[in-house]
Amino acid sequence: MNQSLRARAMSKLPKRKIERAMLHIQASYNNTLITLADERGNAIMQSSAGALGFSGARKSTPYAAAKVAEFIAEKGKLIGLREAGIQVSGVGAGRESAIRAFAANGIELLFIKDITPLPHNGPRPPKPRRV
Repeated sequence: MNQSLRARAMSKLPKRKIERAMLHIQASYNNTLITLADERGNAIMQSSAGALGFSGARKSTPYAAAKVAEFIAEKGKLIGLREAGIQVSGVGAGRESAIRAFAANGIELLFIKDITPLPHNGPRPPKPRRV
């Protein structure tokens, strides 16, 4: 992980204090994006594995997702965050490790909710192949 990228991201802290927030984790096959929002849904801060200096196939690993969650938790503590609800979306490898890393930083979890979209029937299947 690149230390200069981490230092640059830490320099941009919001001015207002927030005690309760919502954490949105988007875990795709290629990256893990984490957004911290206030109770009204306004984004306060966000980060991703790519923003912390992971590149290529390393972005989609559970380790990278855990590092992003630790980073957001650190920044959250600096603005006074004490409790958070978590919404997880996507099917990537970093889902669970991001939740565990965020919880390990001493922020109380109110709930964990999976909001991954599921198709009820999906798109029309392809025509049979003619050989």
